[in-house]
Amino acid sequence: SFVVSAGRNWNSMIDFVNRPLVRLLLVGLPALALQTTFFAEVKFFGVVLQIMLALSIAAGLVGGSENGALAGFVFGLMFDLVLTSPLGLSALVFGAAGWGAGYLHSRALENPKWLNALVVGLMSGLATFVLPVVANWIGVEGWLSSRLTKVIIVVALTNALFSFIAVPIARWSLAVRRNQRLAPPAEVFL
Repeated sequence: SFVVSAGRNWNSMIDFVNRPLVRLLLVGLPALALQTTFFAEVKFFGVVLQIMLALSIAAGLVGGSENGALAGFVFGLMFDLVLTSPLGLSALVFGAAGWGAGYLHSRALENPKWLNALVVGLMSGLATFVLPVVANWIGVEGWLSSRLTKVIIVVALTNALFSFIAVPIARWSLAVRRNQRLAPPAEVFL
């Protein structure tokens, strides 16, 4: 009886950990720690890497628009909780970026890694532009500057390179199996 009960508890724990929201938190917490400590100090051309944004967009690539929006919102909200910017600003922009990546990118066939890198780079650049525009629109001054072009280029390029790591991490965190994406949906053959 005790062994059966322990086995049942173990299976329920495994089921709990395999939920996408729990996995997003398990990935997001160390990524947030890296984002706010290491990458806040180690800058590329004077620009902070945006790995939380890259993970949000990668989630949209592997899981579709709904999962990308969920991951972007979760990662953005986690990021907002440690920033001094308005609460929800990063969650809104990261969620939209994750949704957009999932909407624009095909999940029916396996995408080449270079195409994933291109989409992550382009969406990162777009989100990096939208973030200060939305901040300025809601009344936060000082985010729009002449430095924005440099920031957009560096974030887009570094996130494109980081996508080779971010896409497999996002696939694991959303519990998306790789072989599910290799074949077109059955409706194509009907």
